[in-house]
Amino acid sequence: MVKLIPDYLYSERQLIMIKHPISPVYDENSKILILGSFPSVKSREQGFFYGHPQNRFWKVTAAVFDEKVPSTIEEKRSFLLRNHIAVWDVIGSCDIEGSSDSSIKNVTVNDLNCILKKADIKGIYVNGKTAYRYYQKYTEKLIGREAVVLPSTSPANAAWNEERLKEAWKCILEQVFWRNSD
Repeated sequence: MVKLIPDYLYSERQLIMIKHPISPVYDENSKILILGSFPSVKSREQGFFYGHPQNRFWKVTAAVFDEKVPSTIEEKRSFLLRNHIAVWDVIGSCDIEGSSDSSIKNVTVNDLNCILKKADIKGIYVNGKTAYRYYQKYTEKLIGREAVVLPSTSPANAAWNEERLKEAWKCILEQVFWRNSD
């Protein structure tokens, strides 16, 4: 006997090829580079990084720098540049289902040299293990620089509360305030 699965129970994965829609944020004064994996649906809709309201990136970084949490895109951009932070993502295009990092296939990576040639980046940090995995697999050999993995600020990382995240992310201050002793 053959059992048929009703149409409403059958769900085919809907992977869509998407090119990264958000330009990197950096200037010649940027000292650290923070890389995510790929923008979420909310971030793609807003046209800026970490746009999901439950993503804790803005709360955590604002707390680390003892500043008010930025809310508009212009406030966020100003916050990053004022604090010498460059932000982009490891992945330049991929097939992805919604915002699910676990669904990512057919990856091409962003060329970080546009940032590294203009800014004197002292430290590269990746926001979460997925970004770190793609960085190690593709980018590290291209640019010859290691990255430090930080716990993800994504709401999917429920194991890390906001206080633990703030404590872990404080290490970025070392690079921002690093001074060349020569």
